[in-house]
Amino acid sequence: MEARAILRYARCTPRKARRVVDLIRGKKAGDAMVQLRFMPYRAARFVEKLLRSAMANAEQKDVAVPEEMIIAEAYVDQGPMLKRVFPRAMGRADIKKKKYCHITIVLREEEDIGT
Repeated sequence: MEARAILRYARCTPRKARRVVDLIRGKKAGDAMVQLRFMPYRAARFVEKLLRSAMANAEQKDVAVPEEMIIAEAYVDQGPMLKRVFPRAMGRADIKKKKYCHITIVLREEEDIGT
């Protein structure tokens, strides 16, 4: 059985979020929660909140102990981009791209990992 949580339109670049998600993929949810708690990255706050949500979803389904479940899938997709124009020297303009991302976490029971 699996539990899933999706965070859409997170105000974080996908590249920076992937750096955090890659560190917790394949770990137990309880261990990943402790690791995320002490990461210095801003994206770790988004992923920690999302992992809490996935664990709560697992608890609602009465699947297993959520802390013992494995993070089977965790990935980050590109979201929309806000384009903002900033003034630069000598009358020029510069475009800043403010990126968003969609983060997905799937928890599975330990014996279901092979399937």
